[in-house]
Amino acid sequence: MWRLLRPDAQAVLNDKMVAKSLSRYFSVVENERPAKFLIANKIQADFDKTDSTEQLWLKHDRLTEEFCSTEKDIDDTGRSIDELANPRMSYLDLKIEIATRILADCHLCVRRCRVDRVVNELGYCRCGDRIVVSTIFDHLGEEPELVPSGTIFTMGCTMKCEHCQNWTISQWIEKGEVYRPEELAKEVEKLRAGGCRNVNLVGGEPTPWLQQWLLVFRHTNVNVPIIWNSNSYYSPETASLLAGFADVYLLDFKYGPDACGSRISDAPNYWEVCTRNHLEAQRHGELITRILVLPNHLECCTRPILNWIANNLGRETRVNVMFQYRPEWRAREVPELHRELREDEVEKAVQWARDAGLVNFIT
Repeated sequence: MWRLLRPDAQAVLNDKMVAKSLSRYFSVVENERPAKFLIANKIQADFDKTDSTEQLWLKHDRLTEEFCSTEKDIDDTGRSIDELANPRMSYLDLKIEIATRILADCHLCVRRCRVDRVVNELGYCRCGDRIVVSTIFDHLGEEPELVPSGTIFTMGCTMKCEHCQNWTISQWIEKGEVYRPEELAKEVEKLRAGGCRNVNLVGGEPTPWLQQWLLVFRHTNVNVPIIWNSNSYYSPETASLLAGFADVYLLDFKYGPDACGSRISDAPNYWEVCTRNHLEAQRHGELITRILVLPNHLECCTRPILNWIANNLGRETRVNVMFQYRPEWRAREVPELHRELREDEVEKAVQWARDAGLVNFIT
C-alpha cells in the first residue's frame, strides 16, 4: 500500500546521492548489517555500580572507540553479530547506568534543570520517571527514504515553539499512555514485523526519555535502525550517549545565529547547541537535517543555516528544506508568524540551497 501512496519512497532506492549519504542505514533496513544498538549490546563493559560517574564516563569514552572499531570490522568483513559473545554487562548497559544517574540530576537537555526525575520530580519538559507515549503508527509522511517509518510519539519537549504543530503532545494537552520498556520493545518489534523500515523516536522530543529508550532497546530482539528525530537542543552528555545507539540523526535546524530561537522557542543559544550536535551526529552516525522555513525568517535563519551546512557538514548532506509551515498553537501572537509562506519565499529558499552548493536536498 505504501508503494502506491508514496512511489517516491520506492524510487529513492535508486538515488545514488541518497544511497551514498545513508548507505549504512539502507543496509540495516535490508538486514545486511546490524543496527548500532545490537552491536553495543555485544561489547563487554566492566563496570560496577559503585564506580564514580567520572569513572563511568572514562570507560564509556574508551568503549565508544571500541564500538567504532567493532562496527567497522563487522561492516568491512560481513561478520555476523551472532559470532560475538553475549557479555554479562555491555556497552549499552553502561549507557543505561550513566543515563539513570543523569536522570537523578537531570541534564539530558541544555537547560540542566537538575531535578531528580528518578523520584518523579518534574523540570521544564515535565517528563517524569516513566516514558509516556502519545501514538504509535506506520508514518507515510516522512522523508521518502524513511517511509514507512515506525513512529513512536512521546509526550513533552525541551523547547516551547510558539508555532509548534504537535503542541498537544509537546505541551501535555493529551494525557498519553505510560509504557514499561519491555512493553515498548514489543511495539518496536511489531512495527518492524509490519514492514517499517525503521523505528522513529519523535515527539514532542525524545531527549527527555533517553534513559527509557536505552532500556527499551536493551529488550528489543529485532534488527531495526533507530531514527533519532530531535529538535537538536540536547546536552553534550546526551550526544555522547547517542554515539553507538542512534543509526540516523534526523535533526531539526530551526534558527540562525540571531536571537530567534530564544524569542520564538524559549531556546537560548540554539545556534551554538544545534551546530555542535549536528557535527557530533555526522561523526557518529548518518544524518538528515530538516529546515522548516518560517515566514520573514529567511535572511536571519534559512540562509545562514544552508550556508553553514554546506561549509561544515558538506554539500552532499541530506537536507529537507520544508515549506509546510502553518500558524499553529500560539503562532498568531508572533507578528511575523501569523501567515503561511509566500511563493517568493519558497523560491528564494530553493535558490539559496542551490547557491550554497547543496546537491542532496529535497523540498
